[in-house]
Amino acid sequence: MQVIETISKLRLVVQGWKRQGLTVAFVPTMGNLHQGHLSLVDVAKQKADKVVCSVFVNPLQFGPDEDFDRYPRTFEADKKLLSEQGADLLFFPSVQEVYPHGTAQQTLVKVLASLTENLEGAVRPGHFDGVSTVVLKLFNMVQPDCAVFGQKDYQQLRVIKMMVEDLSLPIKIIAAPIARDKNGLALSSRNQYLSAEQRQIAPKLQVVLQDIAAALQSGNRDFFALCEVAQQRLLREGFDQVDYIEICQPKTLQKSTDFDQEFVILGVARLGTTRLLDNILI
Repeated sequence: MQVIETISKLRLVVQGWKRQGLTVAFVPTMGNLHQGHLSLVDVAKQKADKVVCSVFVNPLQFGPDEDFDRYPRTFEADKKLLSEQGADLLFFPSVQEVYPHGTAQQTLVKVLASLTENLEGAVRPGHFDGVSTVVLKLFNMVQPDCAVFGQKDYQQLRVIKMMVEDLSLPIKIIAAPIARDKNGLALSSRNQYLSAEQRQIAPKLQVVLQDIAAALQSGNRDFFALCEVAQQRLLREGFDQVDYIEICQPKTLQKSTDFDQEFVILGVARLGTTRLLDNILI
């Protein structure tokens, strides 16, 4: 696996592959990798001849109350994992390489407000501007044929799909299924902060979402009651706080109506200072 830190060298390698008629898949990450990230690499290997992964902690998507400097950096471990997983190239740029004029002077990509103002966007204003901007920049640097994103960050996935459609980018976005532990807990870098006791409670978030899914599939359309009961149940099960439980339209992320046939159930709950996300698409 090649490790490259500059855009110019990255483009030389990718252009060489494309001259050979090879296709390129891209998996962007912020590092601190776990099995969930590696499952994205597996999907990418199935979709293209070559796989490029990036490790870049993006300062533009951190809010004023979120500590960019404290985000875990585990580059040597990440490099080893990606190499063992069969990635062909690891792009590891500096902040200066990605934002040569600084983040304050960076042109921003703003996706449709109706897709970003609720759920995570309501809790982290400006977050998705930072995400969409860095993803577009990385797409332009790597110029892949396809890119793989996990379904766990569902709103992020929809934001990126919308950006690609609206800007007519020649990139296929592939949604990879949520990687889960044996107990059903969605894999996340945040799970490392859970205590042994909290790890027993955490999988119940998925159980509650599954029960909502079963109710919807049986014809229940009392969305408000389903979400309210789920929130109270999570608090009884030992969660310290429930940020939200929502039933939304999968494409628009607006609240579901009685006429919808497809749903995404999204939940965020906290155990101590650890914030857990999960969703179910039906």
